[in-house]
Amino acid sequence: MKRSKFGYRATTAVLCAVFFTCGIWANANRPNLIVIQTDEHNFRTLSCYRELMSDEQAYIWGEGVKVNTPHIDTIAKQGAICTSYYAASPVCTPSRASLMSGLYPQATGSPNNDMPLNDDIVTFAEILRREGYATSYVGKWHLDGGEKPGFAPKRKFGFEDNRYMFNRGHWKLFQETDKGPNFIGSFNAKKNSYKYDIAEADEESFATDFLMDRSIEIIERDRDQPFCLMLAIPDPHGPNTVRAPYDEMYTHMFFENPPSMAGTLKNPPKWNSMKGKNQVLALKQRAMAQYFGMVKCIDDNVGKLLNYLKEQNLERNTIVVFTSDHGDLMGEHCRQNKGLPYETSAGISFLIRYPEKIDAGKVVHSAQTNVDFVPTILSLMDVEQDGFAFHGRDTSGDFLSDKPTVIDDEFVYYRHSSGQWTAAVSHRYKLVLSTMDEPWLFDLERDPDELVNVYRNPEYAPIAKRAKNALVEMMERFEEPILEKGKLRYE
Repeated sequence: MKRSKFGYRATTAVLCAVFFTCGIWANANRPNLIVIQTDEHNFRTLSCYRELMSDEQAYIWGEGVKVNTPHIDTIAKQGAICTSYYAASPVCTPSRASLMSGLYPQATGSPNNDMPLNDDIVTFAEILRREGYATSYVGKWHLDGGEKPGFAPKRKFGFEDNRYMFNRGHWKLFQETDKGPNFIGSFNAKKNSYKYDIAEADEESFATDFLMDRSIEIIERDRDQPFCLMLAIPDPHGPNTVRAPYDEMYTHMFFENPPSMAGTLKNPPKWNSMKGKNQVLALKQRAMAQYFGMVKCIDDNVGKLLNYLKEQNLERNTIVVFTSDHGDLMGEHCRQNKGLPYETSAGISFLIRYPEKIDAGKVVHSAQTNVDFVPTILSLMDVEQDGFAFHGRDTSGDFLSDKPTVIDDEFVYYRHSSGQWTAAVSHRYKLVLSTMDEPWLFDLERDPDELVNVYRNPEYAPIAKRAKNALVEMMERFEEPILEKGKLRYE
């Protein structure tokens, strides 16, 4: 009996329809990814972190001196918060390089600020682009050398739409022009540069607002396909200025000097030089109020994004990450800005919401660094990683665990951008080795202000030994340049 050719065609049509439908289903269920990265952001200014601290730690600038961040908190409450998350190196360029690549800075070409990323670096965006994702980047990049502002760098590193990517600078006002986006700033002839003007800023032109609005427009464009968007907000990095009404929201507060300021003056580690433009002996009230205002503006804009995802039924299948490149000491240890191994310099926020896989309200205390981000996020997204030799660990198990609180005693490692010190940290202990001082060991549970060196305390001898062995092993494995100097002090 001859088989009807119509029957064959019908069968083929059915199979094609099945495969096509399955393809649509698979495509629709591939998670989207949004990464929000702030710049020089002290995690203590986020309510979700303060809620996990003692009052003494939550309010180091005075009782009730705080910023409420309900929208950023939503990411933590509906997902996970990491309490021991660190920048691979607590300055802009190297930290960003590690987040992008899953490698320690010394392997990226960008171990210090303004050093361009090596051409052969494969970023998480490039991996997702190869998987068929629409990839976009909005905001500060700081991985293309010294170019300033450097809009839309030629090397995209997987971010196909990088129209709103700029290399560096902290202009507060942006606008659309016939040639694309640009900043607004008056020219300073003495410095041969453009000022970071703020006077005309409004809810459309101010940097945080402008970049968030462009991000939402891109998501709207790409919503019918899997997308990856990174939004790198240049605030709350200095200059400490913000548009109205945020500029006056916190001027009524009095900011007390943090307790660690006086404590550090008594016995500072030699790697905290206590000199230079970043030395702080008294807080500047206006600058602190403006910093708080910048954080509040960021939070309101995060709320705008989260509301959009909810209204468009995108929130369940969209991973939202909130993090920073590094912290800001804001007067702690008599310092401002970053570059030191202290908690609010090297420690950064890391929040992740993924309703499909991550239980709401999860708290991860286990130590991680942003070197771990790439292998972890790819694992959560079920993206194949064979052929990539990441330095970072896949910590997705911490987020997928059915335990509401996750903790272990493993050490991770981070480094100084110029090789003056290196550190190993767990959820409780931190060891700092340097070329200029004896080892410093902190018990972060008993001494959260990081003032007491317990390295030579017999009670801590086993911890000191384990931390040192772990740090040396990691430095050797990841070819830490400080070892080549031969000047690291182990005793």
